[in-house]
Amino acid sequence: MWATKLGKQLGNPTKSIAGWLVSKLFKARNKVLEEHAVQLCGIQPGDTVLELGHGPGLGLESAVKLLTGPTGHLIGVDYSEYMHQMAKERMKDLLATGKVTLHHCDVAAMPVADNSVDKVFHCNCYYFWPDQKKAALEIHRVMKPGGLMVSTLRLAHVAVLGGKGVMPGENWRPEAYMSALRDSGFTDVRMEDKQHNDLTFQAIFATASK
Repeated sequence: MWATKLGKQLGNPTKSIAGWLVSKLFKARNKVLEEHAVQLCGIQPGDTVLELGHGPGLGLESAVKLLTGPTGHLIGVDYSEYMHQMAKERMKDLLATGKVTLHHCDVAAMPVADNSVDKVFHCNCYYFWPDQKKAALEIHRVMKPGGLMVSTLRLAHVAVLGGKGVMPGENWRPEAYMSALRDSGFTDVRMEDKQHNDLTFQAIFATASK
C-alpha cells in the first residue's frame, strides 16, 4: 500500500503534505541529474528547448541561463498541477517576458508545434508514463530533425524502487523506454554511465530522425 501511494505522489505530486515532501525530495535528489541533463544536451543560445516533467523548476533554471540568444526559448511541461504552479512561481519573471512557456499537460499530448524543438531533456520521469510508446511518438513529433533528447537517472536507485513496487509495472526499466524511442523514429538511442564526484548516474541519448 505504501509503495503504491509513494509511486502516485512521485508521478503526480499533489498539494498535500505528501506532495510537499516529494517536492523537497526532488530538490535534494534531482538537482545534479537535472543540471547534467541540461549540460549533456549541448544547448545553444538560440535553441528552443523542452523539459518534460519539470517538477519544481530546477532544470528550467539551469537551461534558461544558456538561452542567451534573442530566439532562445524554453518550454516546460508537467502533469502535476502542484509542480506546475510551483515552477510558475519560480519562473514568473521569465514567463512574463515570453522567454519561458509552461504547460500543465500530459507528455503524450503536448500543445507544442511539430518540428519546433531543438533539444529535449528530462530527469526521473519516464517511469510514470502509462504509455511510453505514445509519449515517445509525441516527443518525436515536436522535435526538429536531428534534435537531441537526453534523460538522466540513477538506475541503481530506480531499480530498488521498482523492486518494491513503487514504479508501475516494468516501466522503470530503461530497455523498455529505449525500445519505445527506437520504435518512434529515434536513432542512436544509447545509455551511458556518467560520474559526478562520488555519484554514478546514467544518461539516455536519442536523436530525432525524420
